[in-house]
Amino acid sequence: MPLIVLTGVPCSGKTTRAHELKKFFEEQGKEVHIISEYDQIIKANFEINAFYKDSNKEKHIRGLLRSEMLKIISPTNVVILDGPNYIKGYRYELFCGTKANKSTQCTVHTEINREQAWGYNEARQNDQEKYSRETFDALVMRYEDPDGKNRWDSPLFTIYPESILDPTPIYLSLFKKAPPKPNQATENPPLSSTNFLYDLDSMTKTITDELIKAKKSGQEEFKVSGSNVAINISVMSVPQLMQLRRQYLIYSKMNTPDLDKVPELFVQYLRTSLE
Repeated sequence: MPLIVLTGVPCSGKTTRAHELKKFFEEQGKEVHIISEYDQIIKANFEINAFYKDSNKEKHIRGLLRSEMLKIISPTNVVILDGPNYIKGYRYELFCGTKANKSTQCTVHTEINREQAWGYNEARQNDQEKYSRETFDALVMRYEDPDGKNRWDSPLFTIYPESILDPTPIYLSLFKKAPPKPNQATENPPLSSTNFLYDLDSMTKTITDELIKAKKSGQEEFKVSGSNVAINISVMSVPQLMQLRRQYLIYSKMNTPDLDKVPELFVQYLRTSLE
């Protein structure tokens, strides 16, 4: 089903817009699923301010949201992902997931003046839903605004608190447009080896070790074994490289690549993420 990724700073109206969209698409005869980050936080018994201070908890919940989306996605209905979705790389992962499943996707950005958003937070009646000033400011600082020039954020629809949501362009972008064709990096061929996970881990570790060694030796560009594409290693840090490797392993477990193509695909993934 087509995916609508809601994104915005805290208290910018994401959940309100999610329910407006749900009502509209149900009136068009579509089955609609809202996947809420806040609901998952509460379900996991996390306190909201403590949750956003713990990167491991955040990764766990983001993984659950992505898995839930991939479980129920299909070509005909609608999934609305309601959450900050403030990390550009995470929105890219969602795009890869919908592309692999031949579904369309769009981004709805709930833009707002930051102090106006803080005022809405202070006016909340339920203390469990309130952000502390420290957490609110941290999330605003971390927020990576969507850019309609990026294919994973496109098409991008920006809505302000005082604006009336026009869902028609969103409907047309999801149901009157062909989904992107899966490419080598997102296709899902049959599992080729019973030792697939071991081989995948070993191959990506070898590539990562090569890149780290080349970076420490002062090289700016490096061509890894098994790939014809050079990668600019001057722009990456070692922790960033390790994080991208973990993300690629998670994605490859859900969308199994041909092992022979892993070096090339992994390098392409690194290049795209670093750009």
